[in-house]
Amino acid sequence: MGKLTRLEIYNFKSYKGLHILPFGDAFFTCIVGPNGSGKSNSMDAISFVLGIKSSHLRSSHLRDLVYRGRVLKTSIINEDGSATAANGTNGDSHGDALSTQERNDPKSAYVVAVYEDDAGDEQHWKRIINNQGASEYRINNRQVTAQQYNDELERENILIKARNFLCFQGDVEQIASQSPRDLTRLIEQISGSLEFKADYERLKQVQDEAIENQNYTLNRRRGINSEIKQYQEQKREADSFSKKAEERDQAIVKHILYKLYRFQSLIEESGAEIQRHQEELKEFRRGISKYEESLEAARREQAKVSRAVGKTERSIKDKEKTIEEKENSLVPIVEKVHLTRDNMAKIQGRVSAVAKERNSKTEAIKRLNKDLKTVEKAEAQWEAEWRKIGEQEGKTLSEDDLQQFSKLREEVNKRTSSDQIKADNLARQERADEETVRSLRSTVESQEIQVTKLEEDIGDIESSSANTKAVLKSTAKEIELKKKEVNSLTSERLRVGQLRTELDEKLQQALQKLYDAEDGRKQSDKELKLRATVSDMKRMFSGVRGRVSELCTPKQKKFGDAVSTALGRNIDSIVVNDEKTAKECIAYLREQRRGEATFIPLDTISVKAINSNLKGMRGTRMAIDTIDYDKSVDRAMLYACGNAVVCDDMATAKHICYDKGIDAKAITLDGSVIHKGGLMTGGRGKEQNARRWEDSDVESLRKLADQLRDKLAALPNTRRNDMEEEKLQSELTGLEQKLVFAREEAKSFERNLADKHKELAHVRKEYATAKPKFAERQRELDQLKKDLKYYKDSIGKVEGTVFADFCKRLQIKDISVFEAQQGTLQEEASQKRLEFSQQKSRLENRVNFEQQQLSGFNDRIRGLEVRIKQEEELIQELESEKETVSDESDTLAAEVEELKSQLEEQQESLSAKSEKVGDERRELQKRSKNVENTTRAIAGLESEIQRSAADRFAVLRRCKLEDIVVPLTENSSSLDDLPVDGLLQGVDPDAMDVDEDEEHSTMGQNTVPDYGIKVDFDELDDTIKENLDDKVEDELQSKIAELEDELKTMAPNMKAIERLEGVESRLKSTEKEFEDARRKAKRAKDDFQEVKDQRFELFNKAFTHISEQIGPIYKELTRSASLPMGGQAYLDMEDTDEPYLDGIKYHAMPPLKRFRDMEHLSGGEKTMAALALLFAIHSYQPSPFFVLDEVDAALDNANVAKIANYIREHSGPGMQFIVISLKMGLFQYGETLVGIHRDQSANTSKALTLDVSPSVQLTMFGDTDFHSFESIKSEMNGHDFKNWIVY
Repeated sequence: MGKLTRLEIYNFKSYKGLHILPFGDAFFTCIVGPNGSGKSNSMDAISFVLGIKSSHLRSSHLRDLVYRGRVLKTSIINEDGSATAANGTNGDSHGDALSTQERNDPKSAYVVAVYEDDAGDEQHWKRIINNQGASEYRINNRQVTAQQYNDELERENILIKARNFLCFQGDVEQIASQSPRDLTRLIEQISGSLEFKADYERLKQVQDEAIENQNYTLNRRRGINSEIKQYQEQKREADSFSKKAEERDQAIVKHILYKLYRFQSLIEESGAEIQRHQEELKEFRRGISKYEESLEAARREQAKVSRAVGKTERSIKDKEKTIEEKENSLVPIVEKVHLTRDNMAKIQGRVSAVAKERNSKTEAIKRLNKDLKTVEKAEAQWEAEWRKIGEQEGKTLSEDDLQQFSKLREEVNKRTSSDQIKADNLARQERADEETVRSLRSTVESQEIQVTKLEEDIGDIESSSANTKAVLKSTAKEIELKKKEVNSLTSERLRVGQLRTELDEKLQQALQKLYDAEDGRKQSDKELKLRATVSDMKRMFSGVRGRVSELCTPKQKKFGDAVSTALGRNIDSIVVNDEKTAKECIAYLREQRRGEATFIPLDTISVKAINSNLKGMRGTRMAIDTIDYDKSVDRAMLYACGNAVVCDDMATAKHICYDKGIDAKAITLDGSVIHKGGLMTGGRGKEQNARRWEDSDVESLRKLADQLRDKLAALPNTRRNDMEEEKLQSELTGLEQKLVFAREEAKSFERNLADKHKELAHVRKEYATAKPKFAERQRELDQLKKDLKYYKDSIGKVEGTVFADFCKRLQIKDISVFEAQQGTLQEEASQKRLEFSQQKSRLENRVNFEQQQLSGFNDRIRGLEVRIKQEEELIQELESEKETVSDESDTLAAEVEELKSQLEEQQESLSAKSEKVGDERRELQKRSKNVENTTRAIAGLESEIQRSAADRFAVLRRCKLEDIVVPLTENSSSLDDLPVDGLLQGVDPDAMDVDEDEEHSTMGQNTVPDYGIKVDFDELDDTIKENLDDKVEDELQSKIAELEDELKTMAPNMKAIERLEGVESRLKSTEKEFEDARRKAKRAKDDFQEVKDQRFELFNKAFTHISEQIGPIYKELTRSASLPMGGQAYLDMEDTDEPYLDGIKYHAMPPLKRFRDMEHLSGGEKTMAALALLFAIHSYQPSPFFVLDEVDAALDNANVAKIANYIREHSGPGMQFIVISLKMGLFQYGETLVGIHRDQSANTSKALTLDVSPSVQLTMFGDTDFHSFESIKSEMNGHDFKNWIVY
């Protein structure tokens, strides 16, 4: 690659006229100058000539880049080189004078970049702002277009869009704080994949649309093929459908005749039986009212005692629950006491440790004071000796002697000038070598100490790691033991719980059987009990709303029967607010043994949406619309009513269910129902007498219930086991946490041990390098001292000859000793005093530091003692609270024992009352057994007649409604005379039970209307008439069901032939559309995949290179002598398949810092991370030069030196750095300095250049006049540029 050799600026921004910024052969050039001189304008000039837009050059238009004297002369120069009018009017307030000046201002400007390529040829890239304010581009004075200019720059790898050759002021902060998506876009620009973005998005949309169209046409083709197959199959099925339908109709008629014959036989037989039983019943009924009254009185006494027993049991449960809560509350108190004592022990241990450190500090202060006194004593002793020596050896010379001494000294200098120069050079070299040897000796000694220290640290870490592993083993064993104990307690608790559940289920079954056995009362009593139960639950639970029958009322009286039928079994269901209340009510019913009930929770009940087809039909309304209720129970009412429809008459109900085929439950105003399956029922059935059990069975059930209660009471109380299990679980959790901490500590020890071994190896390596170097330097120094002694001895001989008479006259033994005494005596004394002063100051500072630490230890001990006192007070409070809770638990336990004894007495009384009730019941049953048996038999026969008659009527009505032809006798009425609405009373599973009194029952009234319809059974086979059992009916029904199933599976479509032709014609056009769509989808997919692969390849290539370079570059930028490993940095893709669609995260971890997000790093750390990323990106497609504008603004001196070292090491052929900086730590390493200063007289910025490469420094300034960078900086700040080359 080439390099940028110079920059020619003409009338650009603050540069008036032509100015040349030469960069020469240097690969590291620094542009320096005071604030406001125009440094950044030179950066803008480079950016401008390389094609950057004016919006990035702090200007909105190209005209703003042309030099304007009227602004500069009347403006204040800002730090960035821009101008602001002093009077706030941008220099336009001077009227005609400024207008004249404005006419003389230049209208055009240009910048030329002179670039030397690899072959050594120069290329002149020139960009001009013409008089019209537009850009012109020229290459080697040949005018070109902007695109040609851009292409020429790209051939030299200067990418204008990616801006890979410059970094503006402030870009570093933006790079450090940019989002992952911004970083992705930056890499796309560098890689060139951004150019494929528009094609990628366009082709992706085209592909999606093509695939969607292909799928649409494919689905259409499949649908048409399916229709064709369906119509062909339907055509084949249509022929066999008619044959099967006729066979089914014959089977239905045969089955109906069988059922009618069977119903007629049952009615006749049951009527005869009823007449016989009614005669017997007259003989059995006697007066039994006295026994009934005695039984009722015994039941009332039993109920009173039972309520008292329930109340006592509830009190016992409440108190036991309170005791359990008290005992559970003791667990955290005990645990807190244990933790507090452990904490107090830890604090006491810390007090002991701090006290030990305090004592060591006290001893250290005593030693330091003793050393201080020793130093003071030594200083006084030296002062005395010094004064004594001065009195003995001090001599003075007269004026004549001094003149003679000077002449003799000049004579010696003449004779020994060459030796003197060599001795002086050797002396200077000796001092430098001694400093180097001392430094190497210090380094070797420190490395030896460091090796020893690291070996000791490794031993300590290995010892601590062994201790931690021992703790791990012991803790693991302890955890295993605790787990076994917990598992044992858990198994026991589960076993007892399972046994309790089994016994409780058996008890509930026994109690249910008892309830069924004693449910011989009338239904009205059951109703009263249900109302009382609901009332009690309302008082106890706020979420109980009431029964469905209590929460709604018919809007009109005529809807009463229909609403009762529609609600069905849900009429006595209880509505509650939520599932929790329902469970509490169920628990209450179970505890109080108040029976069973159905609950409808408003929050969880699943309500099906009302069929919209049922609304708005004439003569109908939804069942939910016929009742009034509160809106808060809307969900419960919707659930109870469902999709039931109330119709004005049976004709409307049949029209809905049969004609329209709507799947709904239709109910007429008199309570008749057409169910969803088509079955028709009506009316409300009679009350069925409950089944009664013998007295022996009831007594056995009672004994079983008592035994189960005893077993439940004998089960062990698991509360204490639960407390012990909870305590063990808490201890197990603590041990597991301890094990986790120990494992983490062991891992930490292993990591520290590995780091220490690495560090020890590194130190030993450095020691092996430094020790031979130290020995070599020491040998060189010894040889240097020998040479220096030789020259000094030679000079001494000449001095002895010249000064012989002078020394003899003044009685001076040695002239060199005399000169040393006179010249350096005071200097040695001052040096000695300074050493004593520094030693005393060091000891005093050490004493002050130790005293401050001692004061801190005292404060810590006082704070820890206060905490110990607080912990002791807390333990006392907890112990007091624990004692209070224990006393309360004991009091409650005593009350429970008293209640249990009271309960035993009440249970004995209840047993006595129950025995009395049993005796009374047995007496009553002995006298009413025959009556009950006969009454039960009559009721059963009457029910049988009613059922048979209702079933017969239902069959005949079905024949009428479904137009089934049934053979009738000659004198029979027609089926048309059968009333459809006048239904017989039958059994409706959805109708609610209605209480009726036995005295008003229709016993014996077995007359059944037949409406004059007489069926002719001659067509029925005699074998079927003789075998009226279920097997025959099952065979007939199975035959019908088989035929029905076959017909249902056929379901022919008679219009299939007509539709088949149209579907086939549609298939042909759809096939053509599908083929076109498939070709388009394939072409779109191939085009999109090609662009996608190109974009991914370019992006991934750039990302891979940058990702590989970012780590070493950041490590090199953050490396130092104390931290040779440097920091870590890496890039992370959020989407590996298509990374350009998502963000890329940049992570940087400075040395000795843990991982943190980029926004949490300091300003300097962000800058170093951003520069590392910038250099890594630049390394992908490096331009021949890199221009940086004050990238070191946020860095301290150490980081500036690192950046300077990096640039110095990487600058060279193929990589030229041009850096704008104000920091000496950076520009002192530059090979060439370009100084920018402000010439106020000419109202322009000017440039000066200084070549500070090592070879030029020696040739320009010699060995004695070398300019330090401090002098260069002072010259720059004071505008003293006499040694600089002006361009």
